[in-house]
Amino acid sequence: MINWIILNDEAQVSTIASEEGDSLIFKHSTRCPVSMMAKRNFESESDALPKGVPIYFLDLIRYRTISAGVAEVFQITHESPQLLLIRNGQCIFTSSHSEINAPDVAKELLA
Repeated sequence: MINWIILNDEAQVSTIASEEGDSLIFKHSTRCPVSMMAKRNFESESDALPKGVPIYFLDLIRYRTISAGVAEVFQITHESPQLLLIRNGQCIFTSSHSEINAPDVAKELLA
């Protein structure tokens, strides 16, 4: 089970960008069946993830401006759904749609 940290404040994006270490951001559209499937699959595979990595959950519909801020701060193209691996303030890995899976991001986290 994932202990989601709700990303609902623009200040959180700045904090993530300034922290050392790893964080994950899962960008989710609550209106999209593909996004729902990706979230469900990611959650079912979450045992593959190393313990202690903060995992942020961003509701793209509710927090559009925060989503735009994530794209700008981490210099990524917006996609939905999308998973970002942030390491020491830089986005070093991203996946979207059916490519989102916990084992792949776990490999990147352990690299």
